[in-house]
Amino acid sequence: MTDQNHKLSFDEFDEVTNPRKDLCEFDQVVERAISRRGFLSVVTVSTASFIAGAGFLRGTAEAAADRFGFEQIPANTLDAVTVPEGFSVSPVVHWGDPLWSDAEPFDWSVAGTAAQQAKAFGDNNDGMTLFSIEGRSVLVVNNEYTNVEVANAHNESKVPETDDEVLKGMLAHGVTVVELAEGENGWTYVKDSPFNRRITPQTEMTIAGPAAGHDLLKTEADPTGTKTLGTWNNCANGRTPWGTYLACEENFNGYFSSSDEGLEVSPEFVRYGIKTKDWGYGWAKIDERFDIAKHPHEPNRAGYVVEIDPSDPTSTPVKRTALGRFKHENAELVVNGDGRVVVYMGDDERGEFLYRYVSNGVYSLGGDNGALLDDGKLYAARFNDDGTGEWLELSEAATGMSAAEIAIHTRIAASAVGATTMDRPEWVTANPTKAEVYVALTNNKNRGIKTNAGGDETPVGGPNPRAENKYGQVVRWLPGGGDHAAADFEWNIFVLAGNPTVHGDANAGSDNVNAGNMFNSPDGLAFDTTGLLWIQTDGNYGNEGDFAGQGNNQMLAADTETGEIRRFLVGPLACEVTGVTWSADRKTMFVGIQHPGENGEPSHWPAGGDSVPRSGVVAITRNDGGVIG
Repeated sequence: MTDQNHKLSFDEFDEVTNPRKDLCEFDQVVERAISRRGFLSVVTVSTASFIAGAGFLRGTAEAAADRFGFEQIPANTLDAVTVPEGFSVSPVVHWGDPLWSDAEPFDWSVAGTAAQQAKAFGDNNDGMTLFSIEGRSVLVVNNEYTNVEVANAHNESKVPETDDEVLKGMLAHGVTVVELAEGENGWTYVKDSPFNRRITPQTEMTIAGPAAGHDLLKTEADPTGTKTLGTWNNCANGRTPWGTYLACEENFNGYFSSSDEGLEVSPEFVRYGIKTKDWGYGWAKIDERFDIAKHPHEPNRAGYVVEIDPSDPTSTPVKRTALGRFKHENAELVVNGDGRVVVYMGDDERGEFLYRYVSNGVYSLGGDNGALLDDGKLYAARFNDDGTGEWLELSEAATGMSAAEIAIHTRIAASAVGATTMDRPEWVTANPTKAEVYVALTNNKNRGIKTNAGGDETPVGGPNPRAENKYGQVVRWLPGGGDHAAADFEWNIFVLAGNPTVHGDANAGSDNVNAGNMFNSPDGLAFDTTGLLWIQTDGNYGNEGDFAGQGNNQMLAADTETGEIRRFLVGPLACEVTGVTWSADRKTMFVGIQHPGENGEPSHWPAGGDSVPRSGVVAITRNDGGVIG
């Protein structure tokens, strides 16, 4: 591979190595979408009729009372975390912070060593959850990946040059479990806590569910196909009512390479973006299981939801294959009215699918519930253009695949049943006050232009109403009869992001987007206990052209009854704002800041000066000591 590949985003890397096929003539695609949907109001100037069209979307005038509790802040391009007047923000934990007293402090001049990283908070934190365990606050947070050029800034090449530097990058991935405590000076992390733990690509894990023991998961190191090492590139997350954490493996493919550059890659590998070149980390140099020429089944053991018990540092994480294998964003778990567990999941790649899992068994308070995630049915969503939808079961009869094959090659199964290709389905969140669910569709430059990686068309229409979608949207649906296990649902669009200062057509966004609150690329979604929807962005921070006036990435709050949206937080330069969780008393909101200084942008957050930028978690509180969500 070239040394420049590490500068590409995961999506760009996938498309460079696996170019998508062009669709049919674009004008025909748009014409078909409009005639089929009656979608003229969305694909031309105004989205108002579409947004307001379904009665369940906008609520009533009586619901219009201000529920926010803060005044909106303006967009900005500062190298800082900005919050509204009346709120304070303080650092909690950052990449490289030692979790134990015998670990060396972070040395920003060389960004640490492998030995130091093994005992330190990981890099580029993403989804996270704060658990209350034995009266203590225990944070579990994904460490999705590391910025190669930042971690190796001391090298002229800006890439790892020694085995130790490769290992350091590997150990910066995974999951961090760390206790937090609130004192007189605010929240800090607790060194030497018995709950502190690093889970890395070298941690032993169990494989459970329908794929466990299948030949495609068997390797020389694990001929049983039931044990594996590690988790990496975990994006967002989920939590279970029985007190465990769900880490979601996303862009796992970019870590594999081949010592045989002429190796013919299988169609299944192509579908998942696995090629002979990696993303620049060079893991195969120190661990040959990442060499697909030598270990062709190893990639089949990644791309799952991993269940972690934060209360027991000695527990073995479990990969739950029944939840499917794809580029998982998060796993939103709901206990249905009949006691069954329902898990909603998005596959974050252009033109991929939205999924639902429904357990066969029912949740039992205080019981052994882990097996609920091993035995159930997996579905992919079809969105009809009339605002209805259906869940298509990925059964053996419908796909022509075995249960194990469906779990391993889930994308292929979803293509087989004709699910709707989506504009990068990212976080999914369920409203705690009613039976409705939301998904962030972050963007899709290929919408109406190219197929997805499997050759499925991506026509304009339905929940994906704009060609070459650069701004993204948030879609919501109501399960049929309020039953999350129902086969049908009704859907609509809650917000189309856009820029009304630049555009006068659909790219201006929906009516609840204006010059004051505009944003692009919704990514993270989470409800607080009051029913406010929090939206975090990971998009274009260039602040010019189509994105003029939108500033750095941000976090907004939305009243889903009225449709009103207000900006609450703006992150530092070139960061993604991602991951949100609350203290038990709801008086502190914890927010993640990922990859400040991405692509060489001049960020020195949080330390300032000439320090390297470091991802981390911040705590936000009200100055009056009140509740914040």
